[in-house]
Amino acid sequence: MAQPFDLPDVIPVFPLPGALLLPRARLPLHIFEPRYLAMLDDALKVPDRLIGMVQPVKGRETPHGPALQQIGCAGRVTQFSETEDGRYLITLTGVSRFRVLDEIEGFTPYRRVRASWDGFDRDRGGEEGDKGFDRAALMKLLERYFDARSLRTDWDSLQEADDELLVNSLSMLLDFDTEDKQALLEAPCLTTRRETLMGLLEFALRGGGDGEEVMQ
Repeated sequence: MAQPFDLPDVIPVFPLPGALLLPRARLPLHIFEPRYLAMLDDALKVPDRLIGMVQPVKGRETPHGPALQQIGCAGRVTQFSETEDGRYLITLTGVSRFRVLDEIEGFTPYRRVRASWDGFDRDRGGEEGDKGFDRAALMKLLERYFDARSLRTDWDSLQEADDELLVNSLSMLLDFDTEDKQALLEAPCLTTRRETLMGLLEFALRGGGDGEEVMQ
């Protein structure tokens, strides 16, 4: 699917631990720090309105701040509203993953990177399918996971969701650590992401994770 804008060589990035954005998915964000308010103001001034979501690397620092993972996902600001005290509530809709080539020196209070979009053409196409998807197996695993953590969700909505929406929403919402979120982001296709997701759920059920998340 063609984009109504050209993907830029340089994009602003929001290094937010645990916040995962995937192509065609939607990520709500609450923007209140002055540097990110400035980032949003600048993003809204250009046609693409892109902001790159990228995971920081724990324990590694650079002159710009925490080191960044090599792959992130850019989203377009598709909804935004301003509160009376100057904060923003926005929604990013995932456009494409990108590879961080280098970080840009400059005078903006927020970070910017030079981005390569090569190798992620599929992200900019239509909805992705998963021919080998055993939905019953995933739902059974989810029931065990939710029961073990006393979580709740709208099971009817999960059952009715398309394959991509279901897998990507769970990947974004469940409380996995940043390394696991990065593995879900870097999965080359929906099938691999679904397999990774189910592996993480099984690992957590064996006692390898203790995150808590309430899905509504």
